[in-house]
Amino acid sequence: MTALFPAATAVGNSTLNIGIFVGFVVITLAIVIKVAAGKKTAEQYYTAAGAFSGRQNGIAIAGDYLSAASFLGIAGAIALRGLDGFLYSIGFLVAWLVALLLVAELMRNTGRFTMADVLSYRLQQRPVRIATSVSVLCVSLFYLLAQMAGAGGLVSLLLGVSGEFAQNLVIAGVGAVMVAYVLIGGMKGTTWVQIIKAILLITATAIMTIWVLAKFGFSLSNLFGGAIETTSKSSVPATAKGAERLIEYGVQYGKTTTTKIDFISLSMALVLGTAGLPHVLQRFYTVPTSKEARKSVEWAIWLIGGFYLLTLVVGFGAAALVGPDKINGAPGKQNSAAPLLAFELGGSPLLGIVSGIAFATILAVVAGLTITASATFAHDIYKEVIKKGQSSQDQEVKMARIAAIAIGAVAILGGMLAKSQNIAFLVALAFAVAASANLPTILYSLFWKGFNTKGALWSIYGGLITSIGLIIFSPVVSGKPADPKTGLSPSMITDPSVDFHWFPLDNPGLVSIPLAFFLGWLGSTLSKEHNAEKYAEMEVRSLTGHGVAEALNH
Repeated sequence: MTALFPAATAVGNSTLNIGIFVGFVVITLAIVIKVAAGKKTAEQYYTAAGAFSGRQNGIAIAGDYLSAASFLGIAGAIALRGLDGFLYSIGFLVAWLVALLLVAELMRNTGRFTMADVLSYRLQQRPVRIATSVSVLCVSLFYLLAQMAGAGGLVSLLLGVSGEFAQNLVIAGVGAVMVAYVLIGGMKGTTWVQIIKAILLITATAIMTIWVLAKFGFSLSNLFGGAIETTSKSSVPATAKGAERLIEYGVQYGKTTTTKIDFISLSMALVLGTAGLPHVLQRFYTVPTSKEARKSVEWAIWLIGGFYLLTLVVGFGAAALVGPDKINGAPGKQNSAAPLLAFELGGSPLLGIVSGIAFATILAVVAGLTITASATFAHDIYKEVIKKGQSSQDQEVKMARIAAIAIGAVAILGGMLAKSQNIAFLVALAFAVAASANLPTILYSLFWKGFNTKGALWSIYGGLITSIGLIIFSPVVSGKPADPKTGLSPSMITDPSVDFHWFPLDNPGLVSIPLAFFLGWLGSTLSKEHNAEKYAEMEVRSLTGHGVAEALNH
């Protein structure tokens, strides 16, 4: 294994780790096969035919939302940057409340399978479905990048290997299992995996939290003091010097005027982006009634809120007990903070269990993303646009499965390119694209009677092009100063001599989100199209759920 898989710093017993890891994969695949056996209609494949209760769906929503970014990325960000990393937790939680309270139930009452069902309801079907599908696919792929990047580092840590080839092989394996989940299980199988994963993830994080607090006398001040002390002993002078700032806001985002503005941009993306995430909104189509949708919201809020409070202790625990040097030296770097903390606390068994749960987390989330993206392509592009509503359910499901394989392949390639990036940060970019391309159109469709097709197209395409364009020409892709130790740039293009960035911010939300709202308004006011009757019909439907089970052929 030495030629192809250079050995990494050994963490735990790799044989035990891989055994637990394989066990998780086998068990979850068995569950998927058991619950999702038999031929599937389009409704069963996309939404499990509304078969889940509010409680089950609430737990599954928590499973979908508490991604690798929530567990691995945020824990790592807190461990290395202190309270600045916790801002991700706060942002994700507030974002979730906005999504649930503002659009979730209304979207569920209006649509049947996909976001495009809602956005095209009172507008011209063909152009709006195409635009929405392009947007959904872009957001899903950005989010998939983050999850695949986390998987590469995590499993490399488990296997005790490093190197480009090894991590790329791992990412390819994750992608293959993800596609298998979707092909075999559809939404029903995916949902059950998310339920199990959410319970395991929250339980494991709670145990680690109590364990860490017990080591520091159940005192947060002692924990913070331990984190500062360990960080101050770092071999990197800048890290050691800034140890005291772990318990201050502004370590990352308070240095300069640019970083402060970048923080505002990040906050906008996090808070507004969730309401535009298609894979989260699609979860509300898996319950039979509006009452159950509201119950889903209640369960999800408590589970998600509780979890994000725990990440603070896990992150500072990693800073105190593991330290920044070990974290940065591990495969996956800061994404490995939580597994390394598990090893410090409970040795190889706990490392294997926590890593296995984290891997199940990644698999469940990427499966949810993949099924959403494949449903969008099959239902909106293939059936409604290409076949003009004339395809059979068998044809539609077949096309969804083909799309899942294609999306899996693209996600694998993207994950290989982005594996060194912090996954909480990558998710923030996905949120920015979702908030720019999807949210304005969703809000205008639900709440503004003057909204029309031109406004929708300008808003979606304008927000999408602006957000992705600004990301491409931002320091995220090129131009960040080289790391003195490695000589590599922390940008996606690691060669420091390559620099084509001109946009100063890491996150484009500050520019792209307001612009998308403006374009939606401007396009609508410049067009004379107006269907008051259809808006009134949609308003009744969004508030009552009347007729949601009917096919949307109009």
